Amino acid sequence: MTADNPTPHEPSRPGRIMSGEMAEQPDVLRRILDEGAPRIREIAGAIAERNPRFVLLTARGTSDNAALYAKYLIEVLLGKPAGLTSMSTTTAYGAEPDLTDCLVVTVSQSGGSPDLVASAKAARRAGAITLAVTNNADSPLAEVSEYHIDVLAGPEKALPATKTYTAELLSLYLFVEGLRGGDGAAAKGLPDLARAILERKDEVKELAQRYRFAQRLVITSRGYGYPTAREAALKLMETTYIPAGPFSGADLLHGPLAMVDNVSPVIAIVPDGKGGEALQPVLDRLRGRGADLVVIGQRDQVEAASAGFVLPSGVPEEVQPILEILPLQQLAYEVTVARGQDPDAPRALAKVTETH
Repeated sequence: MTADNPTPHEPSRPGRIMSGEMAEQPDVLRRILDEGAPRIREIAGAIAERNPRFVLLTARGTSDNAALYAKYLIEVLLGKPAGLTSMSTTTAYGAEPDLTDCLVVTVSQSGGSPDLVASAKAARRAGAITLAVTNNADSPLAEVSEYHIDVLAGPEKALPATKTYTAELLSLYLFVEGLRGGDGAAAKGLPDLARAILERKDEVKELAQRYRFAQRLVITSRGYGYPTAREAALKLMETTYIPAGPFSGADLLHGPLAMVDNVSPVIAIVPDGKGGEALQPVLDRLRGRGADLVVIGQRDQVEAASAGFVLPSGVPEEVQPILEILPLQQLAYEVTVARGQDPDAPRALAKVTETH
């Protein structure tokens, strides 16, 4: 029997499902590029013809971090204003904003959370163009939205979302590219690069030993890397149970830096581009405080830190988040296993979170 099908006398390995789903990500990315991209371009073209004046993004949890990534794409690449919605304004307070000529994009792995469905229905009644981005074409969210993009990740059984997150990122990138008439060329090499990163498990396993007994973590980045910082913190908290605070580098300097001392573990995601340049003063301050600084980024940045993981060079900054998160997903997995816990089944969590 394989490790994925243990015999009755062979206990399941902790994290077996999460590990397997992380390993599927290069194939999922390839599937989106080969099979999903034409449909995404078609939808983007139809929406572009309607020329929405601004974009609102609605999501929870991991998908909220994917939505934040899309916000950066929309503002930087399209020059359109974009915002993250507060669903309770409509679902709890009954507000009825005028969303005429607004594009509302709701991102959800399952497409089943009642507040997401209710928010999308309210947006459509308020005159919005509604788009659902899910991993379930038959979901209630897909049904109530005018347009739907299937991220084609396949069934995801582990509670920590991994392959659906990177699938959402790539699908959202291709959608924004389609809105501006681009061809998405920056994404073409991602499946092979992702596979090469995921094969470097031993590097991540060694890095994980730094955090086996950690009491807290600070994770920071700027620009396109900030959604990665938020998603990394979420993965670490829901699997390892270590409190992990994600901060924009700019926000970190506005007060929270005070909690960083010479024994504080800090993980910095340093994009190769303008986001990384904007983060440099923060890195200098962290080094000045003697923080245990681990960098996910380019070789020169890693060598100037306590430790880190070197990412591929020459990747356009707008698609780097799809690669940046991979070693951090593995880090969450390795730290969890090292602490004697099972990353497949974090306590108190369910796969579909039914918020209202």
